[in-house]
Amino acid sequence: MPNELIRNFDYVEMFVGSAKVTAYWFVKALGFEIIAYKGPENGSKESCSYYIQKNKIKFVLTSSLTPRQYEINSFVTKHGQGISRISFEVDDVELAFKQATDKKAVPVKFPDKSEDEFGVFEDASVGIFDDTELYFNNYDNYKGPFVPGFTAMNGIIKPNDKDTALEEIDHIVGNVRENEMERWANYFINSFNFEEIVSFGPGDIETQYTSLISKVVASKDRKIRIPINEPFDGIKKSQIDEYIEEYKGTGIQHVALMTNDIIQSISVLRENGVEFIDIPDSYYDMLKEKHDKLPKEKQMDESFDELKRLGILCDFETEGYLLQLFTKPIGDRPTLFFEIIQRKRGASGFGHGNFLALFQAMEKDQASRGDLVDRKNRSSLKDKS
Repeated sequence: MPNELIRNFDYVEMFVGSAKVTAYWFVKALGFEIIAYKGPENGSKESCSYYIQKNKIKFVLTSSLTPRQYEINSFVTKHGQGISRISFEVDDVELAFKQATDKKAVPVKFPDKSEDEFGVFEDASVGIFDDTELYFNNYDNYKGPFVPGFTAMNGIIKPNDKDTALEEIDHIVGNVRENEMERWANYFINSFNFEEIVSFGPGDIETQYTSLISKVVASKDRKIRIPINEPFDGIKKSQIDEYIEEYKGTGIQHVALMTNDIIQSISVLRENGVEFIDIPDSYYDMLKEKHDKLPKEKQMDESFDELKRLGILCDFETEGYLLQLFTKPIGDRPTLFFEIIQRKRGASGFGHGNFLALFQAMEKDQASRGDLVDRKNRSSLKDKS
């Protein structure tokens, strides 16, 4: 598939236990707005969906209204709340679908047109990971609030006054089983004409206890970036192992949300009750030492006091630097979470210099759940960690 067909990330859809409750959290915690709704009031008797948006970030939150709604019920029962669909906006749905499936992408929904008083919407989908779909969408001939079946719904729940300053999706990360990373990286490369832009091999991402390997695939214009993680040999079960066991399969681990002001974003998100991983003070001692060795023109604009107060990570690259922080899992299972990210002065990486601190913080949370266990026999080592 020529990358010219792909315009950008479109929406991300989550299957959840209660779409209304989840929408409330997205609005009040993350600063989204409810744009459109589909449910019994406008003819949808089997499911309920809220279409929410924050600048260029679009989510659809969907829950079942009846035991007969097998697709949603089975997903939530197996995986908990999670991402069921990601989507690309494309120039030509039929061509994008044909070229992807000609290159062995698994067809799920064949090209379809739906129509109402606002025009014609086109979509199709292929399979990725276990129970996740990748949609191709085109709105060129559609002017409604979202897609056919949705009704505009503004102002039902209002976000808090302070802006979370979240702008767009930076990247979306998938977690896969051992020996599956190469398969899925090649799937994206072959089916969507992506290319591998970063690879982390054995030893690149590891702590005293756990490790993983990773590849990042991307469209040639870098508008779409998808890291794929696989657990690797370690003493104890990694957070990738934990995700796969708790999620009951492969899937989307996190969505990275880009901001142009991470100080404001993290400040407001913390005020709104969003929980983030805890970064030890020792990290900032090492960061300051690294920072002070840089030429003045390469040093960061932000103060260490602000970064330390808010727990923000910083990774210096050849060009520019990356600021990032990760939420704790947003649901009851330790699976899906968000990353808040800001790229400064052309930074293009994914925070390799922060991986040790990040995964040590994640291991601390794993230990509190009793999930930092021996990889060979899975016997609990919580009290020994």
